[in-house]
Amino acid sequence: MKKWMYGISAAAAAMVVVGCAHVQSPEAKKPAGPLKVLAVGNSFSNNATRQLPALATAAGKDLKVVRASIGGCDFERHVRHAEAYAADPESKEGRPYGGKSLQEMLKSDVWDVVTIQQVSHKSFKPETFHPHADKLIAIIRDHAPQAEIVVHQTWAYRDDHKFWGNTNFNTDVMYAGLRKTYDDFAREAGFRLIPSGDAMEAARRDAEWGPYFAGEPPMARAEKALHVNDAYHANVKGEYLQGCVWLAFLFNEKTSGNTFVPEGMTADEAAILQRIADEVVIGGGRPEPKTK
Repeated sequence: MKKWMYGISAAAAAMVVVGCAHVQSPEAKKPAGPLKVLAVGNSFSNNATRQLPALATAAGKDLKVVRASIGGCDFERHVRHAEAYAADPESKEGRPYGGKSLQEMLKSDVWDVVTIQQVSHKSFKPETFHPHADKLIAIIRDHAPQAEIVVHQTWAYRDDHKFWGNTNFNTDVMYAGLRKTYDDFAREAGFRLIPSGDAMEAARRDAEWGPYFAGEPPMARAEKALHVNDAYHANVKGEYLQGCVWLAFLFNEKTSGNTFVPEGMTADEAAILQRIADEVVIGGGRPEPKTK
């Protein structure tokens, strides 16, 4: 395990979810009030933040999360919609987030953090990041200059995914590719990174949780799967792990001992996933890619 310091410092939906009780963000001395996060992404950012408000509430954290999400959306499409709005504010093409534009959402509050991500099936392809990610960053800086831009690292697909019929591609290859691509992107841009993909891979290898390989015959530990049947979106347990990762990252505190346990999980399972999230985010432990 390498050490990685994350630091202190279709209809589309614009969904708002709020936690309770006040604490300050560790990376900024800000006035009393919630830590405000806008997640610009797709179904993966929905997965990553769905359990987050309840976890924040249980931890006594004051957190507001808003999602500017479109299913299957990549950097290019977010930018295309924003450019359509800039050209014609009345254009439906420019208002894909529940009838709002990205520019309007960025200006709708004083965001502390704005997260960005590439669509998962392009996450390991660095050539798909630029120039669209650069344009998205410029839009965010123009309309929410006070916000810290943070990279949301997506995760690899489950072992039983068909990987588009490519027999030379698998979960290990995908993880190694997205890990390097997101690392390079975050480092070059000077952004912090939420290690969501690292946590999913850590759980996959964890002696207490994994392995949860799926295939024929059916996996022996199907109850430990973190993906739904499509083998790429997160299920309730995967979403719980993601929520713990985001909570630990945003507040720079361990999640172990958090009392929130969603329906479909046991307290013992929650404790294991909390530990994994803490080891990755707070401990800085990252699974070493098995391939280059």
